[in-house]
Amino acid sequence: MRTGGVLNIIGKLLVLLSLFLLTPIPFSLYFQDGMVKMFLLCSVLGAIMGGSLLALFAPEEELGYRDGFAVVVLSWLGLALLGSLPYVLSGAMPSFVDAFFESMSGFTTTGSTILREIELLPESLLFWRATTHWLGGMGIIVLSLAILPLLGVGGMQLFQAEMPGPTKDRLAPRIQDTARILWVVYVAFTLVQLLLMMLGGMNFFDATCHAFATLATGGFSTHTASAGHWQSGYIEYVIILFMLLAGVNFSLHYRAFSQRSLRPYLDNEEFRFYITIISMAFLIIFLVNMAHKVYTVDADNLRDSLFQVVAIVTTTGFGTADFDQWPSVTRVILVALMFVGGCAGSTGGGIKVVRFLLFFKYARLQLRSLVHPRSVGAIKLGHQKVPKEVMIAILGFFALYVAVFLAASLLVTGMGVDIVTGMTSVIATLNNIGPGLAGVGPTANFADLPQAAKVVLSFCMLAGRLELYTVAVLFTPDFWKMARRPTWRWELGRNSEERSHK
Repeated sequence: MRTGGVLNIIGKLLVLLSLFLLTPIPFSLYFQDGMVKMFLLCSVLGAIMGGSLLALFAPEEELGYRDGFAVVVLSWLGLALLGSLPYVLSGAMPSFVDAFFESMSGFTTTGSTILREIELLPESLLFWRATTHWLGGMGIIVLSLAILPLLGVGGMQLFQAEMPGPTKDRLAPRIQDTARILWVVYVAFTLVQLLLMMLGGMNFFDATCHAFATLATGGFSTHTASAGHWQSGYIEYVIILFMLLAGVNFSLHYRAFSQRSLRPYLDNEEFRFYITIISMAFLIIFLVNMAHKVYTVDADNLRDSLFQVVAIVTTTGFGTADFDQWPSVTRVILVALMFVGGCAGSTGGGIKVVRFLLFFKYARLQLRSLVHPRSVGAIKLGHQKVPKEVMIAILGFFALYVAVFLAASLLVTGMGVDIVTGMTSVIATLNNIGPGLAGVGPTANFADLPQAAKVVLSFCMLAGRLELYTVAVLFTPDFWKMARRPTWRWELGRNSEERSHK
């Protein structure tokens, strides 16, 4: 691993984030919440941190896959640390662990919070929470590729380590162009949703924060009651629409726009499976709630059932109803949806729809081989045969997922947390959902969990957002065996002089 080059890139990303720390200042001035100096201080500290890494460590001409893994994981940790400063310095969260948990939850688009009364936070700090969502949604590293050619050679390695899903779609020959295309779609959806929600009565501030959280499939709201605060069917259906869009592979959106046709969606097997899962889950939950007379008005049952199914399966985590009070079977379905997540190439978390689709196809093929031992079959996605290496990677991912889930659940429940709260808190954070059940349910929060449990869950957020392998590889001894001593800036100048003398 080229240690110096990795630290140099992390420095560039920290400097970039320090610029985003200035974006809440206009809201602070407008609402007069007294946070201007605090955000200026955080931005200066971020610039000093990033600038120090740039000044100390020289860039590398090339980056390999090993370096890509290190950059992604270490940069997310660094960005979460820098992002936690506004919470600490403002006094909103006196505990650093709480501040780091909230910051990691924002950047990983998890949406889990330790805040009991969200409205008590200054508006500029609420906007910062939403901004961490929006940046983390498509990925801060992809953002840097889109707007600045900072990373040069090796960009594809970073892109592959960052983007969620077993496969990565390349929309343009150059990785910077691909990232730029994805961000254009992302920004366009954000603006359209913002305008639509303002038409429904939301003010500009709330509409911006909720558009950021929706397109990032994050779930941070400006109100404790989340999206249910407005009691507006129009606003909730707008959010449902954009949660659905955010859970779809963004390359499909680009192809649909460029072809001016819905054909890319209809031809995509993962998208069809995604819609089928949502439709079936919604129908069952709607009928069960109707049978148990949970709602007196069917229209309310329809809207809340659809909203919660879409919010959970896309891992957005917004709430309009306390689904922890629904019949047991509906809660089981919602917990199952937490594992599924969005499509590959979306901003959603979870295991991903395409992995489940291929896993079911693999299981069906194995059953067929038992009945017809001499038959020869192949797993196809759409019209393309899935390489054996991809299936092996998917099976390995499931095994690693189970191991991390069990280990984290044992750690959290071992700290005295009850089994429902403990296990669903791991499910909620590992899949970047937000709420769980019981003590971390839709009307509760993570504030009362032990500090050590919050550290474990922060790791779950990071591991889930980066799809386990990216994080797990850093814990293997072989990864660090080939780590090279960093090249200091002054050594780079000295080496150049020696070469010139020769």
